Amino acid sequence: MTGEPTGWFEPLYAARAAAGDAPPWHSDQARPLLVEWATAQGLRGEGRRAAVVGAGLGTDAEYVASLGFDTLGFDVSPTAVRLAGERSTHPNARYEVGDLFALPSDWLGAFDLVVEIWTVQALPVDVRAEATAAIASLVAPGGRLFAMAWARADDAPLPPPDDPPWPLTRAEFDAFGAPPLRPVEVALVDPCWRGEFLR
Repeated sequence: MTGEPTGWFEPLYAARAAAGDAPPWHSDQARPLLVEWATAQGLRGEGRRAAVVGAGLGTDAEYVASLGFDTLGFDVSPTAVRLAGERSTHPNARYEVGDLFALPSDWLGAFDLVVEIWTVQALPVDVRAEATAAIASLVAPGGRLFAMAWARADDAPLPPPDDPPWPLTRAEFDAFGAPPLRPVEVALVDPCWRGEFLR
């Protein structure tokens, strides 16, 4: 890892792309917990705006776009953004380079749905509170945040500092629901936390 908390993403994506491969967390199918939640909600975008944080190669963003949301997938890795755009099949999905620690002002409070899957757990503990607050800041009044992370018991040790991911404790996950957001539901769906938060 580099000294920057997000600095290791682009070298990894670039190296994997050069080898004709995807990063280890990539899936060609949308995450089942996201699909189950959206299906249970009867979620339909109807032209509303959504953001997918750390969108990677775009699988989850494409799923959200398929529900009718005008969807922005953003990632700190330019290689990931380029590949996601090349793979995209939905005209209402777009991809941009974006850094959680320097979000554009016009993204703040702009999205009716924000999807966060496994981004915060890939960041060191000392920047998690800032990253969590940045993700929450994207949610529009009346909007929702869907979040998912690997779970860690409060007394469980963190993995080594150079070996992400670092799963979240319940308290770290609950931080998504700090004002102006509030939790609607938080559940442990082993081995992950899954939560819905409303602004």
